[in-house]
Amino acid sequence: ICWFLLFRTHWGLELRSVGENPAAADTSGLNVTRIRYMAVLLGSAMAGLGGAVLTVVQLNIFREGIVAGRGWIAIALVFFSRWQPGWALVGALLFGIADALQYRIQALGSKDIPYEFLLMLPYVLTLLVLLQGSARSNAPAQLGIPYYKDDR
Repeated sequence: ICWFLLFRTHWGLELRSVGENPAAADTSGLNVTRIRYMAVLLGSAMAGLGGAVLTVVQLNIFREGIVAGRGWIAIALVFFSRWQPGWALVGALLFGIADALQYRIQALGSKDIPYEFLLMLPYVLTLLVLLQGSARSNAPAQLGIPYYKDDR
């Protein structure tokens, strides 16, 4: 769905153009500030929905520290996917398998490996992805750079 929205719709083209070159997007008549705010609102809503699913569906309880660093894993997923939704799906499966694997190995009762090391498995994978991904990234050219219409 994300791939279709980003690469096959007019809104996706506008969003990508605002990320790559906001001055050119503004010159073509797009409201850069509105599109950026809408993207932040949509991303925040998706993160909130993910938190709700985690507390209500997966664990059925809320407690402090429930996310356990999963936000950093999500950031590593962006680096892994190189801003491509298809690769994000592959990365999400990879990180999900690493997360599930730690519990599966513990359930098998392996006495050779302390459970603390198994709990580190998703986060070690995250560090490896961040080290690998920091060398090459296809991030939008104007990512994190504010755009002021008067500064053109």
